[in-house]
Amino acid sequence: MSRRALRRLRGESRGQALPEEEVAPLPPCEGEAGEEAEGGPLPAGGSKRRRWPRQEPAGRVANLFELITNEEPEDDPTPQEERDYSRLQEEGHIGNKEGEPGAVESDRQKGGEETGEPGQLPISNSKLRKKKKKRKSKKNAADEAICSRDGDDTEDIESILVRIENSNELSCPSQGKTVSDSRPLLYIEHRNLNPETELKRYFGARAVLGDQRPRQRQRQYTRSTWLTVPKSTWPRHSKTGISMKLLESKRGVQHFAFEHHREYQQAQFKFLDAVESMDPNNLVLLLQMFPHHVDSLLQLSDICRMQEDQEMAGDLIERALYTLECAFHPMFSLTSGTCRLDYRRPENRAFYLALFKHMGFLERRGCPRTALEFCKLILSLDPENDPLCMLLTIDLLALRAREYAFLTRMFQEWESHRNLSQLPNFAFSIPLAYFFLSQQEDLSEAEHNQAHERAAGLIQQSLIMFPSVLMPLLDRCSVQPDSTVTYHSFFGPNAQLSSPPALNQLVSLYIGRTHSLWKDPAVMAWLETNVHTVLRMVDSNDPALQEAEEKRKVRYQNAPRNVHRHMILSEIKEATAALPLEVTSQPIMGFDPLPPLDSIVSYMRPERASQPSSESTFSLFFRSLLPNFNLQGEVHAGGEEEPGAGQDLNQGVNRLMAAMRDMLANIQFQEPPRDDNPEGDGGEWD
Repeated sequence: MSRRALRRLRGESRGQALPEEEVAPLPPCEGEAGEEAEGGPLPAGGSKRRRWPRQEPAGRVANLFELITNEEPEDDPTPQEERDYSRLQEEGHIGNKEGEPGAVESDRQKGGEETGEPGQLPISNSKLRKKKKKRKSKKNAADEAICSRDGDDTEDIESILVRIENSNELSCPSQGKTVSDSRPLLYIEHRNLNPETELKRYFGARAVLGDQRPRQRQRQYTRSTWLTVPKSTWPRHSKTGISMKLLESKRGVQHFAFEHHREYQQAQFKFLDAVESMDPNNLVLLLQMFPHHVDSLLQLSDICRMQEDQEMAGDLIERALYTLECAFHPMFSLTSGTCRLDYRRPENRAFYLALFKHMGFLERRGCPRTALEFCKLILSLDPENDPLCMLLTIDLLALRAREYAFLTRMFQEWESHRNLSQLPNFAFSIPLAYFFLSQQEDLSEAEHNQAHERAAGLIQQSLIMFPSVLMPLLDRCSVQPDSTVTYHSFFGPNAQLSSPPALNQLVSLYIGRTHSLWKDPAVMAWLETNVHTVLRMVDSNDPALQEAEEKRKVRYQNAPRNVHRHMILSEIKEATAALPLEVTSQPIMGFDPLPPLDSIVSYMRPERASQPSSESTFSLFFRSLLPNFNLQGEVHAGGEEEPGAGQDLNQGVNRLMAAMRDMLANIQFQEPPRDDNPEGDGGEWD
């Protein structure tokens, strides 16, 4: 809307009636046929007020909204302005009733226009013209100033853009560092739990998704999950019999636990029977009856992996994770890092094991960043006890995902209370992370030197603390050291023989898992330089050598149970071969390896029907030969003996002997096969 239309609506200007020779009368409106075309207003008792004849300039279209929507030229003559105002006044304000103030005011305005006061219009018109001239002059001056500056601004556009880009480059990294540093160490991002996010970063969305987009629109699952993406080939999600409850909340930490309903407990008992039968077909039948039984999915996944069916094995693990995630408590959060699950409860162990095995599949699939996120998730469920000992693998995943800042930050924050430097994997992975940081090109020279010095100091301390790592590591990397290192007593065979068994287990696990990171020629040259530096320290009898030897004798007596559990789940040959005899001699179940000794059992498996323990050895022997044999006179479970048992004992023995005679009489021995060529040579035996 133009300013002139606004002023006219406000009534700032007053118009006069046009001369009769310049206007033409319009035809009367509908409903006004009985009214006169000319004359004064209606009598006081009339229901309607007579309209004044509406007049417009010749050749102009009568449009009620023309003055509002269309702007008029600023230099219109004064009579045109007056005619437009009178037209808007007549058409827009005629609708007021007689009793309203607007109607009386409009009548007064009409009377004033007819009488035509000579002093008002010239003054108002002159004021409007002066205001318009001032606005025009201001606009023209501003336009001229802008135009005059255009030439100078175009010359500086490139410099301004360069300055903006430089400021963004400087501000964005600093802002990202502050955001990442303010987050908790084990903070988890939902988008990093999806392996497609990492694969898209490597290969692009078109190569990863392909023709999956139309299929996802037609899938029948409506519930979205973070750990896995449900597939159309899975059984439809229904009542699973698993739920999660909140146990307690203290000090900002919530403790949860899975619980099994009665139907799921019955399925669990049948699963244990199927495992004892050693027949995988029983697991398949059980999954057909209970498609959401988690332990059956985990156990069958191990069987498929042993049969080299990696795709099916990974799919079964994802189904187990989907079932467990659907049972989450509303307050259970994956990203907060304040939710705990006690591994001592058997119902919670399936979630730990499913996450661990899914992490292994992601690592073999080539998604180390996603595997690192799952490793952080497992560690956040119980960071104090760490039942699966995720500290033995988180360093490898961080190095493969090139998350060097996360690894160094974890070492700085946890070293004081967790002694991470006493683990061989952290002792060698932290200096390796600093070395990779020093190789980055976006660092300044001071930062580069600082990272390089930090890496050299830490690797030298690690070689002094764990000398038994060097020679097996070089052997696994197919690198032949020089004679100085080979024949030196510090890194020789004596280093492996003098190490405690628990330390040898950790060293074997680390070498079997991370030897590929040390095959880089630049890394090997850096390691060689620091090895010769350590040898010079050994020759000079540095006091740090004696201190490290005392620590090795005291701190590595026995490996805890969670370390052995981690070695079993990792399935690394070097690590499993170093397990102690007390671990390998006991049966290890894939769905629950090395359960805690202080387990919290919520429900017990019912005892199976068995024979009484007071049964004689004679009866047990013949029962093993003839399963249907039933010796009369056996003592029942209640301890009461049947009446007449001693009298019928001889009859039972006679029947047993008769059955044995019949069995021996039916045995037929086959004759040895005859030689078809009796005249042939006897071979070597002649």
